[in-house]
Amino acid sequence: MTSLDIIKAPIKDELEAFEDYFKATIQSDIPLLSLIINYILRKKGKQMRPMFVFLAAKMNGGFNESTYMAASSIELLHTATLVHDDVVDESYERRGSFSINALWKNKLAVLVGDYILAKGLLLNIDNKKYNFLHLISRSVKDMSEGEILQMRKSRKLDIDYETYFEIIEKKTASLIATSMAIGAASVTEDEAVVEQMFQIGIDVGIAFQIKDDIFDYQAKGLLGKPTGNDIKEKKITLPLLYVLSNSEEKEKRRILHEVKRKNKNTAKVQELVNLVVERGGLEYATEQMNFYRDRAVSSINAFPESDSRNALIELVNYVTTRKK
Repeated sequence: MTSLDIIKAPIKDELEAFEDYFKATIQSDIPLLSLIINYILRKKGKQMRPMFVFLAAKMNGGFNESTYMAASSIELLHTATLVHDDVVDESYERRGSFSINALWKNKLAVLVGDYILAKGLLLNIDNKKYNFLHLISRSVKDMSEGEILQMRKSRKLDIDYETYFEIIEKKTASLIATSMAIGAASVTEDEAVVEQMFQIGIDVGIAFQIKDDIFDYQAKGLLGKPTGNDIKEKKITLPLLYVLSNSEEKEKRRILHEVKRKNKNTAKVQELVNLVVERGGLEYATEQMNFYRDRAVSSINAFPESDSRNALIELVNYVTTRKK
């Protein structure tokens, strides 16, 4: 069994039932839209966010029809953001296949993302799950703010530690936090518990994003070279930020100049990647990632012993040990 199989064990039946539930919530009678939706469904990911929803619900003592609704709301929101992100990032590949905007152009991709987002909102309104709607809406707001803040900082390159963590908390961590909060909200009305799960999810989400940032500086693929995509997109993430923060002013200006002016030059990008590795940027980022992971695990351990609690801890650990 893989680590994910072990994590899924306490919610195996629920995850299998969820697939059909989710397909029913996203479908459309419009032929072109149905075609695109089916293309999206064929390229599903690890279902990590529904796993957070289900484990958070079970750890808090229950599981019901509302939990499926909560997981569908999260997965609809996540799917919509992926479609929109590919348009914003001008990316033509998603999970090893063509993105929606690559196949059907930007205008249609934006509309498809809007449709999926609306389906999630209507799912909550139609079932009078206004507490779910509040959590989802807050996440949409946070993710939008995080994306816009990152775009602005990518232009000016004036990022610091505080801003970096604000960006990843809003852009990435908020959705994982909402997954855990909405899972709890599906089985309890205790707002303190729901907020506690949200805060645990923030720590998990920050660790998740730092792991992604580390990937960009590690060897991968057939050529065994880091992609350096963040540098190419003028994104200053934690490994590079550490090097900048520990450089003399003259060298800092030189590095920022190369990120700004030479970010399309493969050789220059590789030089910057090597610099980050040599100066300890990955070690520092790993320390920070482990800090947030350990804090999340400590908070989860405060809950009563159960299979779902143990699986949730394994899922948090998986976030920081995954290979992609």
